[in-house]
Amino acid sequence: MSRKCLENKAQMEPKFKVRKYNRCPICGRPRGFLRMFNMCRCCFRSLAREGKIPGVVKSSW
Repeated sequence: MSRKCLENKAQMEPKFKVRKYNRCPICGRPRGFLRMFNMCRCCFRSLAREGKIPGVVKSSW
């Protein structure tokens, strides 16, 4: 319940713009957010492995 409350709080417009922070829309994670893909690193990794993000391929060296 507390995570759901924090997700709703993050969606609201803050009184001061510096208080705004990003959350993953899929899982609600506040850290490890990738702005370019609008999701957290965990969700990005799982979706990239499944091939659901166009233009992203697994890199190996």
